[in-house]
Amino acid sequence: MAIQTKYIFVTGGVTSSLGKGIIAASLAKLLQAQGYRTTIQKLDPYINVDPGTLNPYEHGECYVTDDGAETDLDLGHYERFLNVTTSQANNVTTGRIYQSVIDKERRGEFLGKTVQVIPHITDEIKHRIQILGNSGDYDIVITEIGGTVGDIESLPYIEAVRQLKWDLGEENALVIHLTLIPFLSAAGELKTKPTQHSVKTLMESGVQADILVCRTEHELHDGLKSKLARFCNVKKEAVIESIDVATIYDVPNLMLSEGLDKVVLNDLGLASKTPDLTKWNQFIERHKNPKNEVTIGLIGKYVELQDSYKSILESFIHAGAENEVKVNVEPIHSEYLTQSNVEFKLSHLDGVLVAPGFGERGIEGKIEAVQFVREQNIPFFGICLGMQMAVIEYARNVLQLEDANSTEMDSDCQNPVIDLMESQKSVTDKGGTMRLGAWDCQIEQNSLAYDIYGETQISERHRHRYELNDTYTKQLEAHGLRASGFNPETDLAEIIELPEHNWFIGVQYHPEYKSTVAQPHPLFVAFVAAALKYKTNK
Repeated sequence: MAIQTKYIFVTGGVTSSLGKGIIAASLAKLLQAQGYRTTIQKLDPYINVDPGTLNPYEHGECYVTDDGAETDLDLGHYERFLNVTTSQANNVTTGRIYQSVIDKERRGEFLGKTVQVIPHITDEIKHRIQILGNSGDYDIVITEIGGTVGDIESLPYIEAVRQLKWDLGEENALVIHLTLIPFLSAAGELKTKPTQHSVKTLMESGVQADILVCRTEHELHDGLKSKLARFCNVKKEAVIESIDVATIYDVPNLMLSEGLDKVVLNDLGLASKTPDLTKWNQFIERHKNPKNEVTIGLIGKYVELQDSYKSILESFIHAGAENEVKVNVEPIHSEYLTQSNVEFKLSHLDGVLVAPGFGERGIEGKIEAVQFVREQNIPFFGICLGMQMAVIEYARNVLQLEDANSTEMDSDCQNPVIDLMESQKSVTDKGGTMRLGAWDCQIEQNSLAYDIYGETQISERHRHRYELNDTYTKQLEAHGLRASGFNPETDLAEIIELPEHNWFIGVQYHPEYKSTVAQPHPLFVAFVAAALKYKTNK
């Protein structure tokens, strides 16, 4: 029997980066494992329409969904935990909200009314929040609100939550407030005052937290939980400890032990049972008890900030567990990689991944890395720009086209082996205009790609403007670089490989976006296996 869709809102207090996305994904995992159809959405308070134009230093990686949405990286956590796809509807920004309202005003839909934050902006937020719930596909929708309470940017979202709690009724909506319990080493005690003030700020906006999830480095004793319950108007069992753990994949079990799922389901008037986490715990067992280890070099220009390559790093965790191998990822800044130091920096590695990116900074370092691993027979994996750098390197050093380049880096180069896609040449806007989302790829048999995928027809997610220039494909293949995967619509190369190499593959798409705990991506699984084999045979 279908149940009325229930809504859970996750807010944050005291400080950012407490892990609202991980708590939301962990709770969703527990609810999903009890048979409830669950999804998660992220509301981001910034005015950008989406994170597609944001520098990775500003906001970490931009995650891409099947339907071509450029979204917050938290959607990657949602998909990796739940093994279900997200979409445009799962990420909403203030920019998108205001754009929609202004477009309606221009069309005359408000009948001459003065357009205001309340009710017009809040109504649009409420509408966006309920799109997934109204689809009939979900029993429970978890909505994570970015930022912290008290932020000016977050106020319309908090007001929308206040209204929705009233509209939907107590048994159909609840608020989880994630907050910090700091430990003062000088005093030797945990302090609750920041949490009390955070809850008070939330209440000043008319929203009462139903559950507190408290991030802490030390266990919360019984008296402290009682104090928080008393001062913050929540039940004692609704004060949930979220102590630091070794890996984010431990958090669902931590929340299970704290009873978060039981408190949530009880408040929503739903039955609870023991969640089936068998496969999840098998993954954790393999992840924590590897039989071997390998070291992979990650060549990129944003390596100072791990969130810039979040999906790649998580894909290595999934693939490592699948191979029962610990994958040590060594970040290497491509801007400082030169012909004189490349051997010192790469020769000890068991594999090298050249990461995606945009712009010319660090490009020559990536090309040096590709040449070294190609010549030394070290397993190589190139993603998007990484694949393009492999083509440029091969054209320069094997085809002897010394000026080979991408028109992204040199618009006047004489041998543009990588060129702007034809469909992009008339595009002037930057946001949401790349080739985005899932596209088909036809894989040739008797190839490394076919051995990895085991099928000839695949679908992968893209985010790029430049591709291998088809003018050079036959010339490259005549010299040993094989194009083994093609887009069936454009006939442009999507996969390149070197048959004579230990393991050398580059892909124009982003396989890291589709790797999950339940389904590690086959390219990452095969790459880690190749790195282990290379290490064993050294």
